[in-house]
Amino acid sequence: MEQGASEASQFFITAGASHALALLSMVLANPDDIVLVDSPTYHFAFRILLDRGVQIVRAPTDDEGIDPAALDGLLASLLSQGRRVPMLYMVPTFGNPTGRSLPDHRRRDLVRLAHRTGLTIVEDDTYRELTYQGAAPVSLWRLAGGEGVARIGSFSKAVAPGLRLGWINAECGIVRRLTSLGYVDSGGGVNHATALTMATFGASGAYRQHVEQMRHQYKLRRDTLVDALRTSSPGLHVPSPAGGWFLWLPLPEGITASALLPAAERRGVSFVEGTQFYADARGGEKHIRVCFSFLTPPQLAQAARRLAAAMAALSG
Repeated sequence: MEQGASEASQFFITAGASHALALLSMVLANPDDIVLVDSPTYHFAFRILLDRGVQIVRAPTDDEGIDPAALDGLLASLLSQGRRVPMLYMVPTFGNPTGRSLPDHRRRDLVRLAHRTGLTIVEDDTYRELTYQGAAPVSLWRLAGGEGVARIGSFSKAVAPGLRLGWINAECGIVRRLTSLGYVDSGGGVNHATALTMATFGASGAYRQHVEQMRHQYKLRRDTLVDALRTSSPGLHVPSPAGGWFLWLPLPEGITASALLPAAERRGVSFVEGTQFYADARGGEKHIRVCFSFLTPPQLAQAARRLAAAMAALSG
């Protein structure tokens, strides 16, 4: 968790990151609004947003991620048509599925755009603590000074998904709207015993030690998978992300994700097809997301060999 990033009045505790996004969509967006999303990005976010009855539109992107200048033009066009565009969803740090981070200059440009237009950027920052090469980039929330960005955090990645415990950093007005929701006022959502236990864990200093151990373990798993894929599939471009849980793997010429999946699963290994990370399924046919968080290093090495065998079989 970033130090000194917000005041207590800018915190709202949630039952995980999905709960946080659902609550933010309730207070920020109305049915038939347009919500902008990064591409590729976390695929389950689409379903959460669609539950609110909004229309999802892809923000303009290039190889560095969201293009703020092009986004400015799109936003102006949509507003000129009388459409309401209250929010943009993105995972800018060690993103799911790519593992990449938005460059600093684009972070600053997006924050300026949010301040100028009134757009709220919903920053899904759940992978921030899983950094394996130096410090993570500064969050959009911190760059924005608490205005124009609502930041989602979670203990699921650093501790355990079953905790269902996360938080929102947002300006005080948004936090007040969250606390006034009937569902929240009734006590729904948060497991208070878990929240208090995690507070004690954090205050003791044990949480910080735990995160350091997890970084070491995940870095070992990342390196094992990357090395095994590079050895098993010479010539394949295998990225080594600086943080997060995922490799965004480009496929060899002539192979698509949909063709590779059954061949891989017959060999006992699987992945998520790249098309699932695009709101309209346009894109990602030549990429797959592979995850290194769950398996042990020997299992990851074996999985890489099985995936390489599946690709080789399709390549003839």
